[in-house]
Amino acid sequence: MLKTASPLGLLLDVDGPIASPVTRTIATPSILTDLIALAAANVPIAFITGRSAAFIREQVVTPLREQGLPLTFRMYGVCEKGAVWFPIGVDGMGDVVVDASVALPDAVVDELRQLVHDEFADTMFFDETKQAMVSVEQRTDVDSRAYKARQPAFNEAAFSILVRHGLGVSFEDRVSADASGAVPFRLDATIISTDVESVKLDKNHAAERALAFFAEGGPLPQLWRSVGDSRSDYRMADHLHEAGYDVAHVDVRPLDGMLTRPYPIIVMGDQIHDEAGASFLDYWVTKLGLR
Repeated sequence: MLKTASPLGLLLDVDGPIASPVTRTIATPSILTDLIALAAANVPIAFITGRSAAFIREQVVTPLREQGLPLTFRMYGVCEKGAVWFPIGVDGMGDVVVDASVALPDAVVDELRQLVHDEFADTMFFDETKQAMVSVEQRTDVDSRAYKARQPAFNEAAFSILVRHGLGVSFEDRVSADASGAVPFRLDATIISTDVESVKLDKNHAAERALAFFAEGGPLPQLWRSVGDSRSDYRMADHLHEAGYDVAHVDVRPLDGMLTRPYPIIVMGDQIHDEAGASFLDYWVTKLGLR
């Protein structure tokens, strides 16, 4: 257990504030060094993301280890919006736990994979690293406009596949219930992907799991910041606020529409995505005197 008091806690989305949505990597070196400095100061850091455990291992944990993680720190990953979780230590990722109860049926996964292969492989790919949800993502060699032009057709086809298999599903203002009247799945479209996922997956539940893990390692700080680039990321701060913590949410893509909340919403001037994320981390490393 770490004995130094934690001055701050961080819940971080990965795509956007940490990893570039263009390269899908940590493209700003200061992000790595600042995360390590904050971890060494006993700042609990959780990566709360829709990404897979394999992505976090390759694009986040491995670069952090190469930069040199401290011997003791509190770091955690909750992936696929709460379906997958694991601790992160000096030797890398610990045991990965998958909640199979929220996974899509194999037959539906197989048909979605085939759909991408047969009709949409020119602009997107099926993420084979996901363990509970399905993600179909823009190819990095494809222009954003080309992907966005094809994404609605994929969304329509994916919605139809779930309906044909008798699964309750929603997408935006469309709802198709299953035979019992339930709607256990949804499509969630982002600027670079479409996720097909259980409605039980959300970042407030993921935040709750991360805090429970951190509490096992010592007292939790009262001051927290969550950082994200989508409207669903506000739910991390929602949980912290409802649990009684002093929290503010940092929105690194505010032009999508900032939400009204009972806690402060922070923007990093005109900066967006990982440029804003890098400035945010730099602010706290400087404020805490860690340079």
